Amino acid sequence: MSIRTSLKKVLPPISVTEQEALDAGDVWIESSIYQGKPDMQALRDIPQAKLSADEQAFLDGPVQELLGMIDDFELGNEKHIPQEIIDFLGKNRFFSMIIPKKFGGLEFSPYANSTIVATIAAKSGAIAVTVMVPNSLGPGELLMHYGTTAQQEYWLPRLSDGRDIPCFALTSPEAGSDAGAIPDAAIVTKGEYNGEEVLGLRVSWDKRYITLAPIATVLGLAFKVFDPDQLLGDKFEHGITCALLPKSHPGVELGNRHDPMGVRFYNGTTRGQDVFIPMDFVIGGQKNIGRGWQMLVSCLGAGRGISLPAMGVASAQTAFKGTVEYSFVREQFGLPIGRFEGIQEKMADI
Repeated sequence: MSIRTSLKKVLPPISVTEQEALDAGDVWIESSIYQGKPDMQALRDIPQAKLSADEQAFLDGPVQELLGMIDDFELGNEKHIPQEIIDFLGKNRFFSMIIPKKFGGLEFSPYANSTIVATIAAKSGAIAVTVMVPNSLGPGELLMHYGTTAQQEYWLPRLSDGRDIPCFALTSPEAGSDAGAIPDAAIVTKGEYNGEEVLGLRVSWDKRYITLAPIATVLGLAFKVFDPDQLLGDKFEHGITCALLPKSHPGVELGNRHDPMGVRFYNGTTRGQDVFIPMDFVIGGQKNIGRGWQMLVSCLGAGRGISLPAMGVASAQTAFKGTVEYSFVREQFGLPIGRFEGIQEKMADI
């Protein structure tokens, strides 16, 4: 009996969520590895990243101005981000670093995105998260890749200039990393929208830990779609679907702010019960019903591979800088403790 056969009997089976993630593929060089065809030449051919003139100007201009506005100690005491900072972020298009210029965005490279988030994170984790989220998994990214032309032309300019602040609601009280287990559901039905009877979805959801939800004006929402009356065909369960709802839409609730371990970025809940939405609210339209998981997996890569590592590196560098500085201020036996071999070994580990 082979090792593989033996392990198959011991290991748990792949869940539906895991299988869908594997089927969706990946977004970078690892996709070729997962396919069993590693392309190492493609990795070697990638040029060294550098900032463009526009990206460097943004880093030297608006980013530095933002850092001058931030008092992280005061932010922690006040427990909220001042409105003037939120307005500054919107006005200077911090929320649209990934959105193409033709829609009013900055269209920065992943390297610039990473550098900007890391620079902000070194001053304030709360502000860095606020900038990071709209530029990773969120309505902007989903609209760019999967939205209809009408959806892109309406929403992307509004997200670019700060008229709308987005959030994306995936996590439920009982489903986090196992996103395929979300209980939030929609029934295909007909309802009234703008005075007309149209085909749509009646959605109920209960989400938590949604970054920017307390201040968002537009809500990206993930839920499962069911069609008991077979209005879309002979299929009953269609799977995870993503839609975009304005905060002003009847039945949408945003509130109950969380306190995520004392880091003062905006994070909270959103709920809705039997909220009717037209098919036009589905990202990409009716044809994208059931394609939500593929959409999410492909777009999650930006947050996991760019934004979160940038914040992690910035936090580590800031911690190291502060620790080193303190080690040369604190003295024992007439010497800075930074001169002690044991302390130096710990510094080297960091």
